Amino acid sequence: MCSQVICRKALLPLSNADGTPSSDGSALSELTVDGIAMVQLLGPQDRLLRTLERQYPAVQVLVRGNEVTLTGPERDVARARALVDELIVMVRRGQDIGQADVSTSARVIADDRRPTELFGEPIVSSRGKAVRPKTDGQRAYVAAIDENTITFGIGPAGTGKTYLAMAKAVQALQRREVNRIILTRPAVEAGERLGFLPGTLTDKIDPYLRPLYDALNEMMDPELVPKLLAAGTVEVAPLAYMRGRTLNDSFVVLDEAQNTTPEQMKMFLTRLGFGSKMVVTGDITQVDLPGGASGLRIVTQILAGVPDIHFARLGSEDVVRHTLVGRIVDAYTRYDEERMAAEAGYRPGGRGTAPTGNIAGANRAERRGRVPQDRQQPWYHQEARSGREQHGSAR
Repeated sequence: MCSQVICRKALLPLSNADGTPSSDGSALSELTVDGIAMVQLLGPQDRLLRTLERQYPAVQVLVRGNEVTLTGPERDVARARALVDELIVMVRRGQDIGQADVSTSARVIADDRRPTELFGEPIVSSRGKAVRPKTDGQRAYVAAIDENTITFGIGPAGTGKTYLAMAKAVQALQRREVNRIILTRPAVEAGERLGFLPGTLTDKIDPYLRPLYDALNEMMDPELVPKLLAAGTVEVAPLAYMRGRTLNDSFVVLDEAQNTTPEQMKMFLTRLGFGSKMVVTGDITQVDLPGGASGLRIVTQILAGVPDIHFARLGSEDVVRHTLVGRIVDAYTRYDEERMAAEAGYRPGGRGTAPTGNIAGANRAERRGRVPQDRQQPWYHQEARSGREQHGSAR
């Protein structure tokens, strides 16, 4: 047994039974891991191990006790070994590794980079779990929050927009950079009509704000959260309650901003007071408004280029949920692009070329409210007037 904590054999080419080198370019790499529990490296029920195998399907992974053997094509084995090395370093740092971390690390290694250098420093830690940026996009987003008074985090589901914003809010409160945290979101149903909810006003709005409460309980001591809420140090409220207020010395997070109207967005942004910081998060492809334009989509055009305001855009490569979420986001993106291209093309049997109708993220309520494209053409109005004149003369 060597004196180092991790013992590794060099990446060696496999040999045939007669001792001649294998002609298929196969290689073997062996590691001995000491000093950490293998369940931390392999995951419960070997979930992390199976994720590693999915990243490199050509590599055979064999684990016996604390010994890991990798066999397969030389290039894939080298990358798989680099991934295992990086995961070991993360475990030693006390980082709680998930399946998304393994997938993200594999993508980083494919770019000849080290995941341990990419992952930022922890923002907050609670009950042994650290919250930190895990992708380039998330690192840029967190840096923008530090450097700007108002930051917009725009991206698909699972990119950590709200989670990282709330982590920065908790960090600012712990450092006494602000006196309170204000979390808000519009009370808009996700395509369903729930009707009248029973109970007090608080009972009625709690279902809409539950995701914010859940995130708070993950980042702070659950016993402390009710006390902070009762004292007003942490406030969770619907967007409608923001009108008429001036928010000084506060860290304000607006979630689900794609469901704000332009008027609501203007109202919210003008609540900014001295010593405060605002983060606005949303996904412009998931608009649940029954009609009208999304305030988040419009504000990207109105405030573009304004100093001390930053728009951070996250993509499917920043998704840190289940790896399938990133594929779902990509599939919907391709579908939307194909649909927009079809709507912008020539319609057989029609007159002329249809205008580019559906802008990115337009919802069905908006499309139903538009004037039919035939009626937007000049020839339609001319033929309509001619028809009315002929009908009048016939009478």
